[in-house]
Amino acid sequence: MIVIRTYVVSRLFYEADRGPRLATLPENRPRRNQVAPVSLLAERRSDAEATAALKLPDDWPDAHDTGFLRFRLRQMRERPEIQEWFVYAVVLPEGERPMIGHAGFHGPPGVNAVKAPDAVEVGYSIFEPHRRRGYATEVVRALIEWASREHSIQRFIASISPENEPSLALARRLGFKHIGQHWDEEDGEELEFELRISDGA
Repeated sequence: MIVIRTYVVSRLFYEADRGPRLATLPENRPRRNQVAPVSLLAERRSDAEATAALKLPDDWPDAHDTGFLRFRLRQMRERPEIQEWFVYAVVLPEGERPMIGHAGFHGPPGVNAVKAPDAVEVGYSIFEPHRRRGYATEVVRALIEWASREHSIQRFIASISPENEPSLALARRLGFKHIGQHWDEEDGEELEFELRISDGA
């Protein structure tokens, strides 16, 4: 299977006090590169691509992801110590290294749909041309393995629309169990899934 590398997406965007930064995780610890400020990429897409060593989709970010990234960027400004728990780009390693989606956590342990202090919630989005090729499964596995290895996390949450059959299938494939549901103001009804792993997993 093709190896997916992940990069912090939000750090490609402007941080008013320090300028944008780039890091690689989970495979590598963060590294910082200073580049000229960008405001949601604006006219600096080529700079962002060169810094991150990837190819951004021509139509990205869309309106939804622009709002999402601004939200995450605001969180990172407020609590820079928890940046590793936010959003990453999913990048294929060959050719132009295209960014094919993004994935990460809703926040550090305790920030999840069921408000469990020992759990983290995973989230992911693979862009349409690259779906149904196993990339989402691979990247969620990588996130789980990293959080378990680096932070001893053993409890994972996923919130999925009851109409999102591919994500429901992914959750079942990875061993998540349905534990409840809630209403999200933006996304509507979501089913709650939980994965618990053992020390030896």
